[in-house]
Amino acid sequence: MSRAKRPGRPRRAETIVSSPRGAVASGRRALREDGRVRAVLQRVSRAQVRVDGAVVGAIGSGLVALVAATHSDGPEQARTMARKIHELRLLRGERSVADSPSAGVLVVSQFTLYGDGRRGRRPTWLAAAPGPVAEPLIDLLVSELRGRGATVATGVFGADMQVELVNDGPVTLLLDI
Repeated sequence: MSRAKRPGRPRRAETIVSSPRGAVASGRRALREDGRVRAVLQRVSRAQVRVDGAVVGAIGSGLVALVAATHSDGPEQARTMARKIHELRLLRGERSVADSPSAGVLVVSQFTLYGDGRRGRRPTWLAAAPGPVAEPLIDLLVSELRGRGATVATGVFGADMQVELVNDGPVTLLLDI
């Protein structure tokens, strides 16, 4: 015998909200049904990332990839994102990183891409995957890019980073995989 839900306002733990992109919020947790690594790609003439005042990663011309994972992301999404970053024709002359051996990719983990500021004055980060889920996926994405022959620099996962870049164009693209 199943229990029927009573009409009226559901308890907080039973609150379900769905967005057009498939995000589901349930009480105090937010999950994505379909698993999408998210990236903001920017074509740059140069970029670098600093941690505690020291440069930890830098590139000349190429792409900066700010990357975030959500709870249900897995290796397949990371591999697909790496392929898209490598092959997407965002560089000058409609070229890709794959077409331009001198172009680099600066990968910076950015959990705030899954921030939600629709309610109240404080954004929530519930849709962002926790470090133990996200870090191996970011590492896999970097490894896949390098395996494809890309020159890759990175930030430091979980660190307070200062990213400096000169957006070329400007060209900026939001990409969900």
